[in-house]
Amino acid sequence: MNIHSQSTQASDKSLEAMRHFSETYAQRTGTYFCIDLGVTAVVIEGLGKHKDELGAPLCPCRHYEDKAAEVAAAYWNCPCVPMRERRECHCMLFLTADNEFAGDQQQISFEQIRSTTAQG
Repeated sequence: MNIHSQSTQASDKSLEAMRHFSETYAQRTGTYFCIDLGVTAVVIEGLGKHKDELGAPLCPCRHYEDKAAEVAAAYWNCPCVPMRERRECHCMLFLTADNEFAGDQQQISFEQIRSTTAQG
C-alpha cells in the first residue's frame, strides 16, 4: 500500500459501486439519506472498505467478532435483513420520510464522500 489513504479509505471502484448502489436503493425503496450527508458519506465509505477487504458490503456500523463469518452468513451485508424486511437501517443510510433524521436527498456525489472522509 504505497498510498497512505489506501488503508483508511475504500478504493475508488468500491466507493463508486457503493455510492451508486446507495442512490439506486434509496430511490427504489422510497428512503432518504440522513439530513447530515456526513453520516451518509462515512457509511458509504465504510461499505466500500468492507467490499475491498471482505468482498462484500458488510454493515460498517456494527462490531463483529469474525467479519468473514458474518459476510458468509449474509445477514448484515447491505442491504441487511432488518432493512429489507422492516426498513430499519441501523446506520441511518436509508431512512423513511417520517424519520426525524431523514433529509430530502437520495443522491450524493463521489466528491462529497471523498472530501468528508478524507478529513478523518
